[in-house]
Amino acid sequence: MSTNIHQTAIISPGAVVPASATVGPWCTVGAGVVLGEEVRLLSHVVLAGDDTGKLTIGHGTTIYPFACLGIAPQDLKYAGEPTACTIGEHTTIREYVTISRGTTGGGGTTTVGDHCLIMAYTHIGHDSHIGNHCILANSATLAGHVTVEDYATVGALCPVHQFCRIGLHAYIGGGTTITQDVLPYSLTSIERNNHAYGLNKVGLERRGFTAEQLKGLRQAYRLLQHSKLNTTEALAAIRTSLDSLPAGDPAAEHVRYLAEFIASSERGIIK
Repeated sequence: MSTNIHQTAIISPGAVVPASATVGPWCTVGAGVVLGEEVRLLSHVVLAGDDTGKLTIGHGTTIYPFACLGIAPQDLKYAGEPTACTIGEHTTIREYVTISRGTTGGGGTTTVGDHCLIMAYTHIGHDSHIGNHCILANSATLAGHVTVEDYATVGALCPVHQFCRIGLHAYIGGGTTITQDVLPYSLTSIERNNHAYGLNKVGLERRGFTAEQLKGLRQAYRLLQHSKLNTTEALAAIRTSLDSLPAGDPAAEHVRYLAEFIASSERGIIK
């Protein structure tokens, strides 16, 4: 055994554990688990994997005690079909996190991207897809089939309903119940009656958005939130405003994405 594997750890035959990985005391690594280089399991981590489930964890990811990943989905329709869970690179998964693998009805795979921070007691349900650079704060609870796009933040104690989509760069305040899609670039909070109440200006500035890009998004949000237009009318007005932007306008890409997000929403948006 590698000197990086504690003598109390249980490594099933068939698991792939590279020499650069660290497996701490009392960890359990199932047969269908593939660890990337320099993965660290601190202690008491359960990585489930067998003939019915595969779990892959990317390079440099760190998993804290009592996390349980790749477990069978909490779905009464699940009958042991082969499904999977994939965790990206350089992601941090803190204590007591649970991540279920997918179901055949939902695509078969649950995914978490690169450079994410998944804080303690978070649950990521089956067939959910978390993008890159996302933050899920303590006890965020994602039901099945949830999509969280890149750079989004889900606050502490936030339950997210099945099939909801959280847009790029969105920020959800702690304790907010999410039952519809969360607009990209927005701030959404229970303190504002579960409404999106503005642009995530501070977060966007930290990620390098220019004043021109923020101005274009702010104008689009005014049409959506502060005019007397309904959502369909506001979407048409946003698209009309896109036609008036000069070629190469730095805000056009983001305003266009906002319009596409609204148009493609199946559950409706939190406005």
